[in-house]
Amino acid sequence: MLQQVEESRPSRSTVAALKSTVQDFWRRDDESGGSSLRPAIVGQLRYAQGLIRNAPPGVGNDLRTLSAELARLAGWAHFDARQYSMARVYFTQALNLAGDNGDRQFLANVLSSMSLQATYEDDPAEAVRLASAAQDTVRDTAHSARIMSMLHMREAFAHATMRDTVSCHRAISKAHTHFDQSQDDESLPEWVRYFDETKLTVDTGIALAQLGEYQRAVPLITEGLRRENHEQRRGRAFHAVWLATAQLRNGALTEACASAGLALDLTTTVDSPRVTRHLADFHRQLSPHARQAAVVGFEAKFRSAIS
Repeated sequence: MLQQVEESRPSRSTVAALKSTVQDFWRRDDESGGSSLRPAIVGQLRYAQGLIRNAPPGVGNDLRTLSAELARLAGWAHFDARQYSMARVYFTQALNLAGDNGDRQFLANVLSSMSLQATYEDDPAEAVRLASAAQDTVRDTAHSARIMSMLHMREAFAHATMRDTVSCHRAISKAHTHFDQSQDDESLPEWVRYFDETKLTVDTGIALAQLGEYQRAVPLITEGLRRENHEQRRGRAFHAVWLATAQLRNGALTEACASAGLALDLTTTVDSPRVTRHLADFHRQLSPHARQAAVVGFEAKFRSAIS
């Protein structure tokens, strides 16, 4: 009987344990991708939501906040698995949960993820709309400069996809301006702390590569890769593919194959269909150079890794 009472009345220790689980999920996502984490994340989301109805007021609010984060994490994991319909389901759930708590900064974060997904789904106009809505949501909140920097970079990605040079460069400039105004301290929401100077640098390079400005993109992505945490294998694999693409477009075939080879090495411990799709796209771009020695070597490595 005592065990049933304890299980039906979640406490601060319950919240602390769930927070630790969420942090572990994000760490594992950074290291190895989110695809294989989906069942565990969805299970924790259902568990957290089931606790809310019997929770004391303060604990209940914390559980709603954690449920919103788990829903966003579930959306992100499905996005990384390229299961976009399910990703939208969980992102929408995260929006509803965050709206209940009135957390405008978190709402903006979810809209940011949805903007990135719209870019992947070849709907850059919707991506711009979502990024702009996120900016409006967070604009006059406290300590929002770092969040605004991230959101303007999302907007830049969408403009780059449309090859809107002026709007893309304007968004990049705003991203850097807001970043320079931000402070790296405890006032930052935990979920935006990943967006540091290294991430800003590499994302700027990727936006320029999407825009077709490959010569400017290469040194930025190279520098980002050099400075990144090597434990973040999924992100490094993703960035290495973008570097390879920019190098290829610059005519640096050998360097491009080497960078793509780094991405392949990283994918041996990464479960991310999104990264795999980028590698497959790069592989197709090599077909005009099929007889070159660097391409022959990469081809063998690619087929071995993908199989």
